[in-house]
Amino acid sequence: MNTKIHTTNYQDTFIEVATDTKAVNGTKPPSKGDKKSIAKLQYELIAKHPYQYTSDDVLFQVFAERNDLTTAEYKQAREQFFSKGQACLRASPLTKTYGFGVHCDSHGKVAIYGVETQAYEKFVVDGQLKKVKAMRSKR
Repeated sequence: MNTKIHTTNYQDTFIEVATDTKAVNGTKPPSKGDKKSIAKLQYELIAKHPYQYTSDDVLFQVFAERNDLTTAEYKQAREQFFSKGQACLRASPLTKTYGFGVHCDSHGKVAIYGVETQAYEKFVVDGQLKKVKAMRSKR
């Protein structure tokens, strides 16, 4: 019996900030106590390694870190994690709250760009790129 594996990866897509975001520029998520927030973990992974990870990689790595998984547990845990649909980076606090757009290249690898940057603006006007908005915080 094959389990369906879901994915959150996009190719050649730019995720714009949410329409109801209050952010006017990309802001590094603050630390809260000794356990890093989801936003902080996502930010660190993507900002330090642009175009190195897919959305799936980022979401699973954050899940693994927050659940103290060992690398030996990764393969099985990842299959389990993606056997159910997961919220994609459109639901990320980076795109909803912290003012970052996410560019997904042709291989699904991601990088973030502050809403105030020229790069962000270039992606928004790029006719070859699919654009999706981040999910709004309020309905």
